[in-house]
Amino acid sequence: MKAAANRLGDSDAQKLVDATETFIFDCDGVIWKGDSLIEGVPETLDLLRSMGKRLIFVTNNSTKSRAGYTKKFESLGLNVNAEEIFSSSFAAAAYLESIDFKKKAYVVGETGILEELDGVGVEYIGGEADAGKQVTLASGELMHHDPDVGAVIVGFDRNVNYYKIQYATLCIRENPGCMFIATNTDAVTHLTDAQEWAGNGSMVGAIKGSTKREPIVVGKPAAFMLDYIANKFNIRKDQITMVGDRLDTDILFGNDGGLNTLLVLSGVTTEEMLKSDDNTIAPNFYTNKLADLLSVKPVAV
Repeated sequence: MKAAANRLGDSDAQKLVDATETFIFDCDGVIWKGDSLIEGVPETLDLLRSMGKRLIFVTNNSTKSRAGYTKKFESLGLNVNAEEIFSSSFAAAAYLESIDFKKKAYVVGETGILEELDGVGVEYIGGEADAGKQVTLASGELMHHDPDVGAVIVGFDRNVNYYKIQYATLCIRENPGCMFIATNTDAVTHLTDAQEWAGNGSMVGAIKGSTKREPIVVGKPAAFMLDYIANKFNIRKDQITMVGDRLDTDILFGNDGGLNTLLVLSGVTTEEMLKSDDNTIAPNFYTNKLADLLSVKPVAV
């Protein structure tokens, strides 16, 4: 059934902000595109903070850790601390910590995942160390893998190669109980502000194809990150507004979690896509960009 969505008016914006205790923002397409800040974002965040709103930033991009994202925010002139940032790299580490994981992890991914695993004391192999490795495919060649690997984590990896795919496949298929964890399954991502680039869904898809296994997804739209945030800050979910640019991750994440949802058209989703007969995911409201919230007036104290 076609999804119905309402464009955000000034009165809607005021009601939405007044009813919201915590805003969760996606980053790519909402706060920035590539390394370019989206117009009006600093003023909007400052306004919401002045109104006493809690701000949380959630990204499916696993290439950076929370420390890495803190530096990116700083480079764009935004004052955001690590405790306000929840990346899918952090979610992967937090998931393993939550189940008291004691084995090794094999990582298809970049430094963000490795730094977060260091933070929770999980031993790992792979990642950037396997970036240049090749498979010769000589007659009778076998690839040996570590039998102590109990989880394969697949995150966005600009150095993905056949060696990593095969190593991950062997661990998942041959190590008893080995988990297959995906930071996200996004089809595309914003590496630059010029175009869309193949996302982690392409890396996860390769491992799904070779193992015939479905991954445990820890990023949006899966519930793990939302439950973690709500428990950590003791927030009622009906007092949270999710602001994002993707229907199948951000808005679905919010809708499934019982949050208010606001779609911004500054990223992946266009108004045409939102109103398409094929779209079944509707936010509570949609608007052009985050800065459209600047119309709200702080409540006088």
